[in-house]
Order: sequence, then C-alpha cells, then structure tokens
Amino acid sequence: MRAAMDRAVLGRQAQALRAAARIEAGPEAADGVRDVAEREGYEAGLAELRRVAPQAAAGFSTPRERIRIIDPTPADLTELASAPDPAAVLAPWFEGERLPGEVQLDSAVILNRADGAPSAVVWSRRATDDTVEDAVRAALVEVNRREALTGAGLADTVVDDVQRFRPQVQMFSPASVSGGEVSLRDRLPGIIGLALGFLLWSLVVTGASMLMNSVMEEKANKVMEVLMSSASSAEILAGKVLGVAALTGTVLLAWGAMGAAGFAALIPEIGADVAAVLMKDGLLLYLFAYLAGGYLMYAVMFAAIGAFCETPREAQTLIGPIMMILIVPLLVMQMAMRNPDAMLVKVLSWVPLFTPFLMSARAPSGPPLVEIIGTMAGMLVTVVVITWLAGRAFRAGALSGVKLEWKSLGRVLKREG
Repeated sequence: MRAAMDRAVLGRQAQALRAAARIEAGPEAADGVRDVAEREGYEAGLAELRRVAPQAAAGFSTPRERIRIIDPTPADLTELASAPDPAAVLAPWFEGERLPGEVQLDSAVILNRADGAPSAVVWSRRATDDTVEDAVRAALVEVNRREALTGAGLADTVVDDVQRFRPQVQMFSPASVSGGEVSLRDRLPGIIGLALGFLLWSLVVTGASMLMNSVMEEKANKVMEVLMSSASSAEILAGKVLGVAALTGTVLLAWGAMGAAGFAALIPEIGADVAAVLMKDGLLLYLFAYLAGGYLMYAVMFAAIGAFCETPREAQTLIGPIMMILIVPLLVMQMAMRNPDAMLVKVLSWVPLFTPFLMSARAPSGPPLVEIIGTMAGMLVTVVVITWLAGRAFRAGALSGVKLEWKSLGRVLKREG
C-alpha cells in the first residue's frame, strides 16, 4: 500500500513536470520528461525538465501533496485494529494531541482483507473530508491489480511496464491551421474567447459595482444635489460611466502590456499565435464591441440602482436579480469553450443580457456572420433602451428620497416621464 501511494505521488509529480515542459518544449519533449520521472524518479524528471525547458524549470515548484504518512506509527495507535473502541483511542489525537513536529493527526487507516482482497477502514477527524479515503481506494485498486498479475506469473518488471504504459494518440482535423495535426494554435481561439468572457464578467462585477458605490456615496453626502444644479442627469450619468470605463480600461491596458511583454520575452511563439488569432478576420474589433456593449449595458443599470440607495444594504435587494442573471453566462461560457455550437449556447447567445459574454466566448471559434451581426444588433438596441430607462431612473432617484423596488420600477419611470 505504501509503495502504491508513493507511485501515485510520483505520477502526479510526473504530470506536473510534463505540464511545465509542454508550452516551452512541445508535447513530445514533455512526454519524455514525464516518462523519465516515472521510470527514474522525480529528481531525474526535474533534471530532464531543466535540460529541455530551462525557463519553465526556473519557475517550477514541486507540487504540494495533501497527504503525509506518519512513520513510525505512534505507539498508542499500533493496536488500533484490535481495539474494541477505535473511536475512543483516536479521540485524543483528533481533538488536539500533537504528533512529533506539532502535527495533528487527521486520519487513521486500518488495512485488512475481505474475501481475500485488500480492504481498509478509514477513520477521519472530519466527517466531510474524503481526501484520505480517495487515496486509499485508488491505492487498493493498484495493489489488487498487482497481486492478481504477479499471482498469474508475471514478473514485477512487467507489471511496472503495464502500469506506466501511456498510449500515443494524435489528433487531426481538416479545420486545423496546418490542415492536419491539431496543435495549441488551434485551441487558442477557445481559450482566448473564454478568457475574454470571464474578463468582461469581472469588469461588470468590479467596475459597475464601483460605479454604483460612487453614486450611493454622493447621494448620501448630498453631493448629487449640487452636481444636478450645474449639469443634467444625462451628463452626470454619462460622465460617471465613461470615467469608470476609462479607469478600468487603463488598468486593462497596463496589464495587457505587461502580459504581452512577458509572452514576447518568455514564450514568443505563443505570443505570436495569440496575436495572429486576435488579428484574424477582425476578431479584435468584434471582441471590443461585445466588451464595450456588455460593460455599458450593466454599468448604467448599476448607476441607476445607486441613485436610489444610500447604503450597500439598501442596494442588495436590487442587485440580487442582476447577479442571478450574471451567474447564467458564467456557467454556460465553460460549455461554449468545449462545444461553441451547442444548441443551448446558440440560443442563449441571442439573449441580449447574455450576448456579450457568450459571443465573446464563441467569436474566436468562427460562428456564422449572421449570428455575429444579429446578436450585436440586438445587444446595441438593448443598450440604447436600457441607457434611456436608466437615465430616467437615475434622474428620479437622484432628486428624491424614494426607495426603489423592482415591482414599483414601472411607476417610477412613468412618473418621471
């Protein structure tokens, strides 16, 4: 069991070494790093990583294992298997007694056999923690397999070779850039689209919330009344939305510049592929349009909500439905990366409130032009309507002490008109 768990740890370390080497050295060299680690040990795999991918090796850190096996077993626990009440024996260890090195015991495993097959009983300090249970279960499967194979007459070296076998599978597609084997370059559009969709979601949650808090603070401090005496509500709303947009845009440009410099210095091939994807067929312009439209749509809503509230607690009831709407694209975007043409993804892409997120995730995969034009037109119409309604709501909230509720929104807008 101990050897099986050690092999599982080595397998995870080998996979981490492979992942570190893949971008810099390519998939074939990365597979070689993993194979060296599995055959000769972690240190040999790390040395191979340094040889084939020195830049990746410089920033690589050994994966942290969640399980530490205590050796030797504390004397009080050596007879745990035969104890009439294991819970009473383990209670002091689980409730605070420390092992050498001030380590607390989290689990105890009693190994046995059931019907001739290896089995185990796992005692855990927390009833909800199944980390040790899963590791023990996987190790028992390997132990049973190894016993069965060696019992059938196979040598240990043959069993090790069977365990380490990794099939060589290559993926080809006529839609790939090369017209043949699928590479990272072919997967980049989906990765970029998903990243930009999440970026927009983050901008809405952070930037629009910042805008709402600013409006609430100015209303609570009576600053809004002073501003309304020298500028129209539309001018104030537009200035606030554009000001926060400029702030977040400046931050994005700074981070983007640093990211581009990092790509150019460390992995220029990947940086060139990312630039090629963004420049292909005007994709960058499409993504900017969806990004700007989505941000504007939600920013004006949050600003209008802030005009009716003076404290964050008052705003919570109004923000709740909007946050529930924002959860939907967060879930569907992950589906869009795997299958951008799924019916659910395509249908929800036409819902204006979801359009900027889902089309950002889908656009790099090349959806039909009619979908791009149609969804963008629907989004822009929605932006105009929401901006007009938000402007009226902003004026009504800024000039009155009315506490807005969703069910009374229509009356407020009608009264303002």
